[in-house]
Amino acid sequence: MEHFEIIGGKKLSGTIDVRGSKNATTPILVATILTKKECILDNLPLIEDVFRMIEILESMGAKIKWLGKRKISVCNENIDPSKMDVEKIKKLRSSILLLGSLSARFNNFKLYHPGGCVIGKRPLGTHFEAMRKMGIEISQNKKFYNVISKKRKAVKVVLGELSVTATENVMMLASAIPKKTIIKISACEPHVEDLGRFLISLGAKIKGLGTHTLEITGSKNLRGARHKIIPDANEVATFLIMAVATGSPIIINNTREDHLDLVLEKLREFGADFKISKNSIQVISAKKLLAVSKIDTRTYPGVPSDVQAPFGVLATQATGETLIHDSLYENRFNYIGELQRMGAEAKILDPHRVMIKGPTKLTGKTITSFDLRAGATLIIAGLLAKGKTIIKDIYQVDRGYEKIEERLQRLGAQIKRIKN
Repeated sequence: MEHFEIIGGKKLSGTIDVRGSKNATTPILVATILTKKECILDNLPLIEDVFRMIEILESMGAKIKWLGKRKISVCNENIDPSKMDVEKIKKLRSSILLLGSLSARFNNFKLYHPGGCVIGKRPLGTHFEAMRKMGIEISQNKKFYNVISKKRKAVKVVLGELSVTATENVMMLASAIPKKTIIKISACEPHVEDLGRFLISLGAKIKGLGTHTLEITGSKNLRGARHKIIPDANEVATFLIMAVATGSPIIINNTREDHLDLVLEKLREFGADFKISKNSIQVISAKKLLAVSKIDTRTYPGVPSDVQAPFGVLATQATGETLIHDSLYENRFNYIGELQRMGAEAKILDPHRVMIKGPTKLTGKTITSFDLRAGATLIIAGLLAKGKTIIKDIYQVDRGYEKIEERLQRLGAQIKRIKN
């Protein structure tokens, strides 16, 4: 076990580089299963979730070579789903994406229940109903799902909700079926588009990327491909909010403004401004932070649920009351109790809403990271707080942010990783 130790109250300066998108990398890694040919992926973030997915592929027999610090070659010519690492499956939420890719390649297999952050129920019914419409038979017991997919077929699929991973599972399965599949109510997040671009590189024909209706005509003989992962918009948002909250005019490199439209607008409402270049965003500090009446997280292009918690800590520094409504998950307010212990004025109204009043001065405490995004939020809180903050269970942060303490140190942050 390791923890972060932070001495707060200091402004930051300099530049920080954004890594590749976690939420694009894991499905694209899984999508390499669709072909027996070599795939080369670049701009991988060196984070725990990516390492675990690579290990799951290797456990099935994938041949993976590192061609550079963030570049790998993947070949799934001879893989066996029965050999997959069960323990790693049970710890990784995105392992549910194996449902679509393995159904495209194998007539039957077992998939153990996925793990991940405890941020809500996140039922899988949308996945299973979509798979069943495409001819996939799924039964389950307490440990695993038994999947029979020899009757896979192209159909019109209307998803029960705007689910990113359900959309990605259907996209992967459809890419291996020669006839046309239509997906309605599909998610259109940037990382879903990035998966679509990779599938097109493999040989699938896809219309409608970036919209809620996709038309996919697949192929039984998908080829190999080269692909560069997009920048991580959630990481950009985290660093933007960190800079605004601490009043630090930092520059964030490797960004896509078009992936952050509403996040930037909300930060402007708080009083911040930005100098935006082609691949970077410079934060212009606010003279005074003003509360935003409401932050309502939604599916893209709305404010992502993944940046709801960072907005929560920013609200503690703004004058007035901010209502935060997370309509997607009911356990994403675990971090509020930790902020309250540091001095924040916040009241959880129900499982989906919290009211935060500011500005308040935070004081360093020993606190716990309950999930990935809460961990990044508590780092921001520690940077704001007077005195020493200790954050426990930092594995959660490592799942999505590559060596975050080293990158923040280069901005002047007093943060260090301590091995217990």
